[in-house]
Amino acid sequence: MTPDPASAIKSEVLQLIDLQIETLRQKSSLASPQLLDYGKRSERIRLYQELDRIKKTHTAMKLAS
Repeated sequence: MTPDPASAIKSEVLQLIDLQIETLRQKSSLASPQLLDYGKRSERIRLYQELDRIKKTHTAMKLAS
């Protein structure tokens, strides 16, 4: 079963915040794998936002008909 897009967005954002806090505590610069991870997480958040928008639009259309 696919998670609710809004819940998935919230989960991803909370994980990203934790990761950013952890990263800021590091004394060294970000490594390439860390940068790639940030990019992937950002893409997932955008995807979940789009899915959430589609779901809301679909629900609104069903209610209007």
